Amino acid sequence: MGHQRMHESSLGEDVLRAVLERATEAGATRVRVVRCHIVEMEWLDPEAIAFHFAAHARGTVAEGARLELATTWVEADCSNCGKRYKPDQLGLLCPHCGSTEAELLSETGLCIDMILFD
Repeated sequence: MGHQRMHESSLGEDVLRAVLERATEAGATRVRVVRCHIVEMEWLDPEAIAFHFAAHARGTVAEGARLELATTWVEADCSNCGKRYKPDQLGLLCPHCGSTEAELLSETGLCIDMILFD
């Protein structure tokens, strides 16, 4: 569980960093709403990420911004047996046949969909 909290803390920081970059480019004085999604190879707690985002946002133009966050667990198709499964952060190990050859069905990472500035 410790690793999980560390990861969600760093994801909260990643969201904030991306938002502050865009706010600077836009010359914004305040960030009101951020809508984004994160695709990962593990279960994530959106509330924990939002908590860390808010904590790191204190003293920045994003302080008090509402974070609307969707999280998705990426799926993979096994190249050996053809079954679909949810890989974990340790790698692409098929739970059905043990193969490590698979195709991720989407890219993992963070995507900012919309930011409302003042």
